[in-house]
Amino acid sequence: MMSDAIAAMPKPATTAYSVLGAASFCHLLNDMIQSLFTAAYPIFKGGFDLGYAQLGFLTLTYQVTASVLQPLVGSYTDRNPKPYSLSFGMGVSLLGLLVLAYASNFSLLLCGSALLGMGSSVFHPESSRLARLASGGAHGLAQSIFQVGGNVGSAIGPLLVAFIVLPNGQKSLAWFALAALVGMVIMVGLGNWYKNQGHAKPPVKRAKVVHAHLTGAQVSRALTVLFCLMLSKWFYLASFTSFYIFYLMQRFSLPEQQSQIFLFVFLAAVAAGTLIGGPIGDRIGRKKVIWVSIAGTLPFALILPHAGLGATIVLSVIIGLVLSSAFSAIVVYAQELVPGRVGMISGLFFGLAFGMGGIGAALLGVLADWTSIYFVYKVCAVLPAIGFLAAFLPNLDEGRPKPENG
Repeated sequence: MMSDAIAAMPKPATTAYSVLGAASFCHLLNDMIQSLFTAAYPIFKGGFDLGYAQLGFLTLTYQVTASVLQPLVGSYTDRNPKPYSLSFGMGVSLLGLLVLAYASNFSLLLCGSALLGMGSSVFHPESSRLARLASGGAHGLAQSIFQVGGNVGSAIGPLLVAFIVLPNGQKSLAWFALAALVGMVIMVGLGNWYKNQGHAKPPVKRAKVVHAHLTGAQVSRALTVLFCLMLSKWFYLASFTSFYIFYLMQRFSLPEQQSQIFLFVFLAAVAAGTLIGGPIGDRIGRKKVIWVSIAGTLPFALILPHAGLGATIVLSVIIGLVLSSAFSAIVVYAQELVPGRVGMISGLFFGLAFGMGGIGAALLGVLADWTSIYFVYKVCAVLPAIGFLAAFLPNLDEGRPKPENG
């Protein structure tokens, strides 16, 4: 009798690595397309005679568009899951890429950047939900696998610009529309899996609360702390993604192509750190990873503006590894803090990432025009100190069930 009851119990879900791998690859293609945009800033700067402030506002347009829309999209798909919206989001990004390739003025560049932001706003919330559904309980690992695809795509962008776009000009950006088409086909298959697993139905009840010991005020304070940590992380990352090429060119008189390669090195370190952070959070607790990741960047950030070329490259790798390990932990921590709202939380935090990066790029671009790129890096060096606020996060890891990864 007992054995029959045990046999009838549902088995723990296992991690669907093939689905996570496909979602990660699509994330790679999506973020590669977006990184082509920022990596091509030297082309836009020279071709349209743009200042640093205008480059910053290009980033602001792209990232704030995504920032505003992602939580709205995520909140809607919490109530009405849309598995095939993934392909639609990639299609919008494809259109934005074509507009950028054939833009003839700054206004069209702004239009293309807004379309890229809209594409991301559709892609990220639902694909992040899909990664959680395929996790088998290993939520940090799943988020890391999903996010590392995006980081690898972001890292590839500067190399593609250095060796393909720079020699062939702005219109060669259109060649990468083929990558977007490949992504759209794969994401139709992911949508089929999503639907066939029964996840496309509207939820009938709220998820079980796993942090019943917290009050609403404590949850609000924790979200406020996470907001401050995101501000620190993404403002500092904006100094690299938007201006690192110019910093290397001006401070060390490097040619543009070599600077693009060193940007790739930094972004590759970001990808590695993202992959590491999630599974470590599953094992030792997400609060510890968040704390060490952001505050641990501080000493290296303070040294960077005073280092020579070789040390700058080494320090940038360390900063990329350490700082990026927090994001998977932050997203999963927030999902557990507000259970049952995976899409809204994913959209909110991906949106914050885009918004903070965009606002940071715009402000830092204005500051660079007023002063210098070197001064920007001296100011940004103190931002990781905000990471000490992680001490005020409540511990959500006690009693957390162990995932099945089989």
